[in-house]
Amino acid sequence: MKQFHAIVIGATGAVGRFLVSQLLENSRIKSVTIFVRKNIISENKKLIVHKIDFSNISEHSDKIVGDVLFSAMGTTLKDAGSRKKQYLVDYTYQYNFAKIALKNGVKNYSLVSSVGANSKSLFFYPKIKGDLENDIANLSFERIQIFRPASLIRPLDLLRKNEKILINFLIFFNKLGLLQSLKPLRVEDLAKFMIDKVFEDNTNKLTFYDLKEIVKR
Repeated sequence: MKQFHAIVIGATGAVGRFLVSQLLENSRIKSVTIFVRKNIISENKKLIVHKIDFSNISEHSDKIVGDVLFSAMGTTLKDAGSRKKQYLVDYTYQYNFAKIALKNGVKNYSLVSSVGANSKSLFFYPKIKGDLENDIANLSFERIQIFRPASLIRPLDLLRKNEKILINFLIFFNKLGLLQSLKPLRVEDLAKFMIDKVFEDNTNKLTFYDLKEIVKR
């Protein structure tokens, strides 16, 4: 049984932290290398931590090696402070990292995107996601898998007040059979789905997974 060396960026975020924990528990994963802005201390021997400045990713290019890259970075306009800074996190850092990973021989790429991603959107957030999807799709990875969840149910300690309100609103209408395309998804379920797809036989170079594909399992 082949074992994979996994790379994760966005490892401290809602989806990323579950990706890391589940990858570490998976017997088919030999090592997990994460790149973070703040140092993390762990005694798990499978985990390799690199603290880096994402604005100078090229300085750390020799460390970006493995079989599969999970890209789960993301922020909000409020947290970023400006559209320019949000674009850096949601597009620039991830795209630049992907290019280096490809150059270093990484063959598989998995991206957390978003429902409604569209480079032609008049709205800023879906446009960023669409821009990244398009440019990643043009890279020559052997396999690219792009996941488009809608609202994500994060652990309670990470949920913002407005997110709790939105999720409760969507759950209520989902029970009535409405707004199914926006059905909330637990972050741990998304992480598991992403990892399962890495090991699945799939000869397609590019595959998109919308919410209906993720939740129908």
